[in-house]
Amino acid sequence: MDFGLVLQTDPPASRVVELMRRAERNGFRYGWTFDSAVLWQEPFVIHSRILEHTTELHVGPMVTNPGTRAWEVTASTFATLNDMFGNRTVCGIGRGDSALRVVGRRPNTLARLAEAVDAIRDLAEGREAVVDGNPVRIPWVKDGRLPVWVAAYGPRALALAGRKADGFILQLADPFLTEWMVRAVRTAAREAGRDPDAITVCVAAPAYVTADDSPGTLAHAREQCRWFGGMVGNHVADLVARYGEHSALVPAELTAYIKDRHGYDYSHHGRAGNPSTDFVPDGIVDRFCLLGPAAAHVERLRALRDLGVDQFAVYAMHDARETTIDAYGAEVIPALTAVDGRH
Repeated sequence: MDFGLVLQTDPPASRVVELMRRAERNGFRYGWTFDSAVLWQEPFVIHSRILEHTTELHVGPMVTNPGTRAWEVTASTFATLNDMFGNRTVCGIGRGDSALRVVGRRPNTLARLAEAVDAIRDLAEGREAVVDGNPVRIPWVKDGRLPVWVAAYGPRALALAGRKADGFILQLADPFLTEWMVRAVRTAAREAGRDPDAITVCVAAPAYVTADDSPGTLAHAREQCRWFGGMVGNHVADLVARYGEHSALVPAELTAYIKDRHGYDYSHHGRAGNPSTDFVPDGIVDRFCLLGPAAAHVERLRALRDLGVDQFAVYAMHDARETTIDAYGAEVIPALTAVDGRH
């Protein structure tokens, strides 16, 4: 199993770079950032600094979208970074949430996302693509490589990931839902004539390593990570609006908890203490996130690995970033990567 670190690009950018370097020293192989131009600093500028100050870390957005930037701009940006640093980028992409909604726009359609996946990958790898009805090719790209990983929750988006994506990003760490969604992605891949095992599965969620599992300690960890249930709830609300509250197409284990959700303030997006997440119960925090001593993280991650998860990406938006990164390096990553021969 591989490991990634996910950060927001809050200023100063040097701090983001410092934490990514710390992660690489601790055995993390991927460095991810949010991508919302109004809420945080421009990620691709910071990605260039992360790549410059690391040696093997693969870097990308978790996630970008097809609407914030023209597709040829996104592809050229990735291709430039790859040309400078040796094909060490990954394009995480989805319909869009905070980047679009914070400025009053709607998320992209799945049809547009599907077109963008193909076009961005082709352009970044030097092939011709159709953009807005016009054939386009970036002539200076040589030996480019850009895996495109699609973030998804609902049945149509999961099917798109199975048909089109090099990787699937699932932003929660609940084993039941992971099994259900990975199965949906692989079924779609198989039906499209693809090798389902060739799709990389990345689970991303907050991880908070504590010294013990006392009630007070775990309560603090939950409050530091409760924001995540609110973030996921934005996407769940879209699913409920499309499929209904009790649809057989979407598990109740995913949708039931948003019944008391009342709007969302993006000015607190992804932050501990987000007042828009008071509807998120403790049980959802425990299911969606990894909390407690390192041994508890290892146990959950082994279960996820057995379900086919290839990477766990740690959302580190809480007050124990360094502690968690170091604990993963000392105790969690060695326990999960020993079978791969890297430790």
